[in-house]
Amino acid sequence: MPALNTTKNIQDYIELDKQLLWHPYTSMSHPTPHFLVKQAQGCVIELEDGRQLIDGMSSWWSVIHGYNHPYMNEQIQHQLSQFAHVMFGGFTHKPAIELAQKLVAMTPKPLQRVFFSDSGSVSVEVALKMAIQYWHSQGQPQKQFFATPKSGYHGDTFAAMSVCDPENGMHNLFTGALTQQFFVSPPPTGIDQSISQAYLQEIRELFNEHHHTLAAFIIEPVVQNAGGMHFYNPEYLNHLRALCDEFDILLIFDEIATGFGRTGKTFATEHSKISPDIMCVGKALTGGYMTLAATITNDKVALGISDKGGVFMHGPTFMANPMACAAANASLKLLQEYDIEAKIGQLEGWMRTALSPCQQLDSVKEVRCFGGIGVVELHEPVNQHLIQPKFVELGVWVRPFGKLIYLMPPYIIEQQQIEALGKAIYQIADEL
Repeated sequence: MPALNTTKNIQDYIELDKQLLWHPYTSMSHPTPHFLVKQAQGCVIELEDGRQLIDGMSSWWSVIHGYNHPYMNEQIQHQLSQFAHVMFGGFTHKPAIELAQKLVAMTPKPLQRVFFSDSGSVSVEVALKMAIQYWHSQGQPQKQFFATPKSGYHGDTFAAMSVCDPENGMHNLFTGALTQQFFVSPPPTGIDQSISQAYLQEIRELFNEHHHTLAAFIIEPVVQNAGGMHFYNPEYLNHLRALCDEFDILLIFDEIATGFGRTGKTFATEHSKISPDIMCVGKALTGGYMTLAATITNDKVALGISDKGGVFMHGPTFMANPMACAAANASLKLLQEYDIEAKIGQLEGWMRTALSPCQQLDSVKEVRCFGGIGVVELHEPVNQHLIQPKFVELGVWVRPFGKLIYLMPPYIIEQQQIEALGKAIYQIADEL
């Protein structure tokens, strides 16, 4: 291991990283390359060696306003000058109250009760616990299982893993250790595809047989994200709401990836006509500055648990961290200054133009775009260990997974930057 010193060069840090740090979805013995970041501004990430990369990922879909935004910085610094953290048990504070007000105003009625947590995955854990505890309070403790479509992804913690795709997802290694949930087929792909009555019948049959043990149905509205970047007709959400009501099952929407403008609406839910009982948000909530998530529910669930003297059994140490709430308040203020449909519509158009040449390549199965999401689906999975450095050499930051090379850029990105990302993706896909 390189010795600790005060005159380390770039390679010293890289070697220390290999020895000490275990990165996400990475082997310690055969790590993928990692690049040392010096600073970031707008949509550009600068490495310590001086190379500049156009960011096509928004740092896992969170940095929607770009890096080092002056207003975001100002608001976090202001909160830091007052207090950085205080426990949320017994105390409250203005940033949390103001953020809850904003979230209730932004989300579909009747969502009006907000529970803060540390990350998107934990917000899913909270949602699942809420559903189980709700039914327990209603005298139906047997309703403690969940139904969900295959090809879904809801996080890496244990309950969240149990409602991720059990076969083709990232967590099949843990299948034997997870609660066995109920899975239906993925929603048929295609935003404009007509509704499949056979698919709705599959859900109806599952509900008919198991509704007495089902606490909730959980789904990513309109877009199945890390499970394959599939887009589906929002009308399915309206049918799901009706089926859940008919069979007395709660409906949970995971808006962690789709929330805060990514699909061209503030929330993907808005493409439908309904509201879930519980909604999970995270990622872009703070503009990518700090980790924070929220689980938002209605009075039916919140008061259903509370009115009989029950307390909700969850309480993260850093729940409603004041600086994270300040960052979220700043991010939502910036978001509300956008014409989201126009801005994201423009972004979608740029990506369609930039990515469409890839459709001609033999390696490419399909090119599809929806809102601020652009996807090039390949016939075969990529070797990320080899492909990531090639993108860096081309001056862009794109992180493929499986068969997908995709873009989820910051909303402030410029057309020529999208064009550069598209050219890089074309060049790499053409070499496969």
